[in-house]
Amino acid sequence: MVMAAARKCNAETGEGAPCRQAPLQYREYCFWHDPEHAGEAMEARRLGGLRRRREKTVAVAYDLEGLATLDQIRRLVEIAVTDTLGLENSIARSRVLAYLAQVALKVVEAAELQERVAALETAMGSRLAAGRRR
Repeated sequence: MVMAAARKCNAETGEGAPCRQAPLQYREYCFWHDPEHAGEAMEARRLGGLRRRREKTVAVAYDLEGLATLDQIRRLVEIAVTDTLGLENSIARSRVLAYLAQVALKVVEAAELQERVAALETAMGSRLAAGRRR
């Protein structure tokens, strides 16, 4: 069985390393380095930069740091509820609000469970420590 070698773009990156992208079909260069696609590639880079800047601006405006903790998820649900309440009254709006209420309930349940586990771990830790002293 013969394996064909993967084709690589013939261009170099800005740091002088070989580009590791696959070239376009029947071309020597990838999308990013092909001279015929230079305008499109430049526009794609520009839009990518705008998206990152907009993402940061929105995160600051909404005081949203991420979705790694229950508090961060709770904040996102609050934002979604507030924005949805601002929409014109409709069946779709009511459905979204009902769904967000279900999501909020799950977040509250998860937060309560997290608190209970932490309390149990604290209680067990102090009991284990007391048992070791005996």
